[in-house]
Amino acid sequence: MKKTILVCCGTGCIAGGSLAVAAALKEKISELNADAAVETGIKQTGCNGFCEHGPIVKIMPDDISYYRVRVKDTAEIIGNLGKKPVERLLYRDDAGKRVKSQMENPFYATQKKLVLRNIGDIDPGNINDYIFRGGYEALKKALSTPPEDIISEVEKSGLRGRGGAGFPTGRKWRIAAGYDNFPKYVIMNGDEGDPGAFMDRSILEGDPHSVLEGIAICALAIGASEGFLYIREEYPLALRNVKKALADAENAGILGDSIFNSGKSLHLSVVRGGGAFVCGESTAMITSIEGGIGQPRAKYLYPTEQGLWNKPTVMNNVETFSNIPLIIGDGGAKFAEIGTENSKGTKVFALVGKIRRSGLVEVPMGTTLREIIFDIGGGIPGERRFKAVQIGGPSGGCLPESLLDVSVDFDTLLSYGAMMGSGGMIVMDERTCMVEVAKYNVEFLAKECCGTCVPCREGLRKLLDILTKICGGTGDNADLEMVESICEALKETSRCGLGKTAANPVLTSLKYFPGEYEEHIAQKRCKAGVCGMGEAK
Repeated sequence: MKKTILVCCGTGCIAGGSLAVAAALKEKISELNADAAVETGIKQTGCNGFCEHGPIVKIMPDDISYYRVRVKDTAEIIGNLGKKPVERLLYRDDAGKRVKSQMENPFYATQKKLVLRNIGDIDPGNINDYIFRGGYEALKKALSTPPEDIISEVEKSGLRGRGGAGFPTGRKWRIAAGYDNFPKYVIMNGDEGDPGAFMDRSILEGDPHSVLEGIAICALAIGASEGFLYIREEYPLALRNVKKALADAENAGILGDSIFNSGKSLHLSVVRGGGAFVCGESTAMITSIEGGIGQPRAKYLYPTEQGLWNKPTVMNNVETFSNIPLIIGDGGAKFAEIGTENSKGTKVFALVGKIRRSGLVEVPMGTTLREIIFDIGGGIPGERRFKAVQIGGPSGGCLPESLLDVSVDFDTLLSYGAMMGSGGMIVMDERTCMVEVAKYNVEFLAKECCGTCVPCREGLRKLLDILTKICGGTGDNADLEMVESICEALKETSRCGLGKTAANPVLTSLKYFPGEYEEHIAQKRCKAGVCGMGEAK
């Protein structure tokens, strides 16, 4: 039986030397070809998710996964094909046992992969790999389905936008479809700017055709014939793989002048992001695509009515579009079986920070923080204790140990002062100072603020000044009252989401860790020993 060797060539594994590993494996196959008992092929795939244990090599159909593979290991891997696995390269589970399959690895065992369904198993640069696994069948189905029925299926699925706000995807599409103001546009938001986040990056690098298929289905539903893929400039591999996928789809007659010879056209263009965090906001991105400075507009009219060049525009993020082929292919009702009442499907998270097993994870909506951090992530390294987790990027809230059993879904997180965001999840242990975390996030947002509205521009600067004072041991109780006042003003009067959500890390740290602020002010000490004032006793 033919064996396929899958080498993870996502950004993380490439940094660990996976391209050299892939080349060495090919060389060893060639060298040993005369004596090889099996036919073997090499395939370079996207991110497997378990980034810290890369480069990862899988042997299929034997379902053997090797971790932290180096060039020096390749001869032994090829020599052992069809024999016993190379024991030392297998993952050691929590009980110390070496496990052969990825699904025996606790990092993967309880994940449910919908969005990441193909990543790690296909070559993102080979359109035939995607088609072999059922790719573009949903688009064919959509071509023979009335636009109204496509939208109804998306509504039935309960899919909400994965970019942060969680707006119902079907409702957004229906609003845009209801306007007769042509041309209409579709935009993919791939400007993932959150520190520690790499969900969209991994999808674009590892399975770009799933995103293109979702965009094409959206275009059919709303009556658009042109679209733009806005990708962060700092993602060179994602840019390269998306451009290759787009060219291949056009050459195959899947996209372009006539989608599958249907007479319906869709032309997509790649736009490289301007390097500004605020460009992830919908109206700022629209302005950037139009050639202007990426600054948000006041939303008197939403993009679904007047977006790109004042025409009806649907913007969804990468993960949202990647779900669409599943929904149209298998039906919205099947998708809606997964998740909670108001948060359907799965969510991809970048699980990072002070955690034993970090990487890219996908779980059903409604999974608890404890399950993600301790069952999948393995908990905190060493003898340290869990302290907090920040969800949703620099504008996300910081939740304490007492909330580890809350459901991870849009509405529950909001009720505790956090938010889903695009899916960054940063775990912190007892060595973390929550005042300094608040300061770090405010400093990042102050630098990324576009400066067009006074509450955000001046509010973030003043907030940073106060938090810097507190971290430096010169704050007082009046500062805390001012912090709360500024946070309220930011939420109520900022023009865009950057300012409106900037208060989240500050307010949640004040709510759940008030003692740390009191120690910094009253005792002039930092319990975690981070702020240079000595450890509180």
